[in-house]
Amino acid sequence: MRDQDTPLAVTDQLFFAQHALDQDAARRITADALASADDGELFLEYRETESIVLDDGRIRSAGFDTTLGFGLRAVAGETAGYAHAGEISEAALKRAAATVSSVAHGHAGIAAEPPRATNARLYSPANPLSDEGGFAARTALLSEIDAYARAKDSRVVQVSASIGGEWQAVQILRGDGERVADLRPLVRLSVSVVVEHAGRRETGSHGLGGRFGYDRITKPEVWREAIDSAMRQALINLDSVAAPAGEMPVVLGSGWPGIMLHEAIGHGLEGDFNRKQTSAFAGLMGQRIAAPGVTVVDDGTIPDRRGSLTVDDEGTPTSRTVLIEDGILREFMQDRMNARLMGVRATGNGRRQSYAHAPMPRMTNTVMLGGSHSVEEMIASVPRGLYAVNFGGGQVDITSGKFVFSASEAYLIENGKIGPAVKGATLIGNGPDALTKVEMIGSDMALDPGIGTCGKNGQGVPVGVGQPTLKISGLTVGGTSA
Repeated sequence: MRDQDTPLAVTDQLFFAQHALDQDAARRITADALASADDGELFLEYRETESIVLDDGRIRSAGFDTTLGFGLRAVAGETAGYAHAGEISEAALKRAAATVSSVAHGHAGIAAEPPRATNARLYSPANPLSDEGGFAARTALLSEIDAYARAKDSRVVQVSASIGGEWQAVQILRGDGERVADLRPLVRLSVSVVVEHAGRRETGSHGLGGRFGYDRITKPEVWREAIDSAMRQALINLDSVAAPAGEMPVVLGSGWPGIMLHEAIGHGLEGDFNRKQTSAFAGLMGQRIAAPGVTVVDDGTIPDRRGSLTVDDEGTPTSRTVLIEDGILREFMQDRMNARLMGVRATGNGRRQSYAHAPMPRMTNTVMLGGSHSVEEMIASVPRGLYAVNFGGGQVDITSGKFVFSASEAYLIENGKIGPAVKGATLIGNGPDALTKVEMIGSDMALDPGIGTCGKNGQGVPVGVGQPTLKISGLTVGGTSA
């Protein structure tokens, strides 16, 4: 990479050379605002975003947007002052500094240590929105996807597809003058098909993406496989029967079903909930909270993954944090403020939706590691139960860990064999309790295809999940068949 193409050089051009704010002024104002604070930073952001949606053979929406702004934060004790503006100028930064410096009265006198430096590069800094062909090529691709799906099976009555990408450039300036920058690509393709037969309609969907260019998802073999996967799911559901109801063993598929792990367990392992004693896992560090063999990590360092970051939104390099090791709680995910208040290390999990939002502890790629069992072994061990291959939406109460998830693709297990597909199955349980009921862990650990977005306190950020196939001895299944 040439010097002028480094993240710092690119962001210097974006934030200082083109606006009424020079770098020296930004350093001086930030240093003055944070002089009596325990921590804080100036977060500068430029983002380009585009999206195109096709539905029923027509482009329903197409948009391109750019955003530019900064957020200035001062942290004193447990209090944070935050101000942001949608312009980059010395006047705007001075107004923000006057606002956030008001928290200095809570200064604890123990300044947080600065983040360590890193030379890691987990993804290309190139802007995917400038890929060859541009907007027109991506619009044409969606029409091609529509035609392919309809030609594949006469039962297809509707096709929806969307493609989108963004390029985010950030620079983080600390009160001590240290700077770090990152250039973050992100793309996603989603497809959905509706099939109809004998008056019955069913839907199947598939998506994929990550921190790379459009070329990774626009190859014919890639998007055709996405359509094939969505079609397979829809056609299977055409022949589905009513889901059973009651408590029973459940086998969870690998990959995307890790979203249940993310929601039901992951949020409870974030530092802020544990510092405030509102997590079901609060006070349990070093204790057994899961069955032997259960190891869960949050890893923001996996190249090209949707949830990965070279540095988090506070400037801390991301890491591979072992949350649960062989069933024992080992660590929480931490941003800088909660780590300082809890007397532990920041793990690189300080994330924010945009410059208009303050950072907080968030997941990156949350994964359960693999074991030694085969899928066949797990299925064979279940006299009657459910095999949940894919999930739709869900709800979780972080304080109690209680969850409800809907299965978009699931099968009845009868006498150790996979039976008919079932429709309308929901999984109901408690995250901490479910961890203790993991009986078998598969050797087929897989990451999701790159589609996750996590919501917390009104902020959404891209995340990844993953897990092997798991057998849980008992979960409540909500269905319509006894």
